[in-house]
Amino acid sequence: MNSTNMVKSIDILYEKAKKYTETSAELVALHAVDKTADVLSSLTSIMLIIIVVTLFTLFINVGLSLFIGSLLNAYYLGFFIVSGFYLVLAFVLYKFKDKLIKTPVANLIIAKLLKSKKSEIINQSNHEEA
Repeated sequence: MNSTNMVKSIDILYEKAKKYTETSAELVALHAVDKTADVLSSLTSIMLIIIVVTLFTLFINVGLSLFIGSLLNAYYLGFFIVSGFYLVLAFVLYKFKDKLIKTPVANLIIAKLLKSKKSEIINQSNHEEA
């Protein structure tokens, strides 16, 4: 093999390696965008549900406060009783925040981020068996 053929072969190899690197970088970026979109869409839908439940809870609590107030013949007492309940609930949530809030949210995000990785591993093992 003469030197011009060797130089051409090296140039071809270099171009292929360059294209492979660019394609790999694009693939990594697309995977990152896909995972980010999946996590954000999940969090957005959860936030929407939380907003609806919050509004529902707000109106139920106003009604409950008025009802308790009418039973006690003092509306302000109904609001104080319902507020006291939420104060106790806030202390309980603060006490168990890691177990009740932090861990489930972290697990949800991790599961969403690793979901595509798990399916890739399963697909690779299925292709290797065939």
